[in-house]
Amino acid sequence: MSHQLTIEPLGQTIEVEEGQTILDAALRAGIWLPHACCHGLCATCKVQVLEGEVDHGEASNFALMDFEREEGKTLACCARLESDVVIEAEIDEEPDAEIIPVRDYAGTVSRLVELTPTIKGVFIMLDEPLHFQAGQYINLEIDGGRLTRAFSLANPPSRATEVELNVRLVPGGEGTTWIHTQLAEGDRIRLSGPYGRFFVRKSAPGDLIFMAGGSGLSSPRSMILDLLEKGDRRNMTLIYGQRRRDELYYHEEFLELARRHSNFRYVPALSEEPTESAWEGFRGFVHEAAKAAFGGDFRGHKAYLCGPPKMIEACIATLMQGRLYERDIYTEKFISAADAQQVRSPLFRTL
Repeated sequence: MSHQLTIEPLGQTIEVEEGQTILDAALRAGIWLPHACCHGLCATCKVQVLEGEVDHGEASNFALMDFEREEGKTLACCARLESDVVIEAEIDEEPDAEIIPVRDYAGTVSRLVELTPTIKGVFIMLDEPLHFQAGQYINLEIDGGRLTRAFSLANPPSRATEVELNVRLVPGGEGTTWIHTQLAEGDRIRLSGPYGRFFVRKSAPGDLIFMAGGSGLSSPRSMILDLLEKGDRRNMTLIYGQRRRDELYYHEEFLELARRHSNFRYVPALSEEPTESAWEGFRGFVHEAAKAAFGGDFRGHKAYLCGPPKMIEACIATLMQGRLYERDIYTEKFISAADAQQVRSPLFRTL
């Protein structure tokens, strides 16, 4: 049995199927609600229930405390309707956001590439093209749909039929272990998307800084390739960090892009490269490389950060010390249970 969901302050009413979450129904209707982890851990999707009854689902007690439940709050990514419901959500206007309803897609694994000892490139030839904004992500069905996991799209939107995911093997991670050890070329696979609001604000003035670590390179790569393909003339700098040289993937591609495009600069940084190696690039962390590259002054830029939570925290602090503030910093990080308590930087009011 379906129910009606009214979303304020938009005043829009949509139909929600039995067992469907508030967030899924809204995104499939082309209505964006704030969200991040999609697993009831981070509290980004918290909304106020004004009328009706909901089942809170698997929302963690940390993200949705008992007193908040009593006050009528719920997490849109977990909550399911038990009656017709009216909610109120904080929805910011984004002039550069495309309205793209979430859809289900099917495809065939066309290639599996060992990008680094721990990161695999997964290429999926879709049955139909996926329309998305550079920087967005998809939810991939794992092991026949037993699990779902979120992965950023590493390809630009112009390559909409064969999509690329960069999957890091997480020790003990059930989903990534399955991808690295069980998934094979020729396998059929399903995904849904696009999700997220991590995209370049193309209408905003100012040059661009992209800061990435590990497999967090996916989104910035998609953004940079898209911008360069479309002839964007703003200066853009990619600062990309790994531990050692053998983990630095797409290194040659970015060097070539820097040679071909005078407005693109590439700064790779290695934090644990052996001192006796032939590496001549920056040694240290991403935020340290950024400070050195810009002389500690980031004014006049827009910054896009993607990577592990600790890296993002360090980068935010460095950018703010260099006089770049919240309105000019955009982040993307996927949240595990271990990261749930760190989802929001203490330096930000909202994220």
